[in-house]
Amino acid sequence: TLLTKPDWASLTLGVFVCQACSLLHRSIPHISRVKAVHETWDGGEVELMAAMGNGAAKAKYEQKVPAFYYRPTHSDCKMLREQWIRAKYERNEFEFIEKQDTSLNLCSGYREGFLWKRGRDNGQFLSRKFVLSEREGALKYFNKQDARDPKAVMKIETLNATFQPAKIGNPCGLQITYLKDNSTRNIFVYHSDAKEMVDWFNAIRAARFHYLQVAFPGASDEELVPKLTRNFMKEGFMEKTGPKHTEGFKKRWFTMDDRRLMYFKDPLDAYARGEVFIGSKENSYTVLSGLPPTTQGHHWNHGITIVTPDRKFLFACETEAEQRDWIAAFQRVINRPMRPQEYAVEAHFKHKP
Repeated sequence: TLLTKPDWASLTLGVFVCQACSLLHRSIPHISRVKAVHETWDGGEVELMAAMGNGAAKAKYEQKVPAFYYRPTHSDCKMLREQWIRAKYERNEFEFIEKQDTSLNLCSGYREGFLWKRGRDNGQFLSRKFVLSEREGALKYFNKQDARDPKAVMKIETLNATFQPAKIGNPCGLQITYLKDNSTRNIFVYHSDAKEMVDWFNAIRAARFHYLQVAFPGASDEELVPKLTRNFMKEGFMEKTGPKHTEGFKKRWFTMDDRRLMYFKDPLDAYARGEVFIGSKENSYTVLSGLPPTTQGHHWNHGITIVTPDRKFLFACETEAEQRDWIAAFQRVINRPMRPQEYAVEAHFKHKP
């Protein structure tokens, strides 16, 4: 983490840390002893910090971090940040390549194991076998341990994974999405072992990295790494009405995933009730604050109108702050020119009313 005025330091590791990370360092006291910067320091402690420092520690503890490996930021969930700290300082995974998970090995491209998966219809989490194979270009899961045929085949090409502990109700909760018939499908999983879950996440990133290296042979690592996995731009409840704008408004859970705005009856639904493609301003997409004056049937007062080449979409937010955040998210997407491949997505897009 880039620190301007750090409040804490790890005396044993010789690094300065922010307050949030200091709490995580406290959870590994056998590795890291934390002290506040404003406390009284003796000469030996000062010498230790001067001898190491964040730059030298990074060179030592992060010397063999694979390009695809996710480096958490302050905004990531606690579990992801804690496992990064443990991987660096407790397990020394990036000093000694043999200490890394074998499925993250560049030559492996294969991982299998069991994850708790949420049932689509009953909401129960059941143990399911998952297999990630770069050779087959897919992540698969099986409903029965001895089943020959997978229940689902998720192509690495459209695979995404994002940690969602609050939504899933588990600190290791991971939401996996993929495209099926050009519609988004959600799968919610977790594992009781945090390291195992982070290894699965990075194995998915490794598979995506190697797929993109083949798909874009001239691209640098710096260009490919941001495309491996992505967090959603925004999520939350809004009200929406149908295409005629005469139907009553219904409360729905919305997810903004790049240019796809999806809405669900429940945040943990497997399939979206509908998806809206959000293009760019050059292609006649705009977002407006408020609703047309004749609009009726909404319980929430803070309206948003999205104008597309085909129709207008009307939404209502519960608070002004939510309205402001959603408009900002839409505006970021609309202000960004469309890439060539996004025109193909727009052409194939099917939104349900």
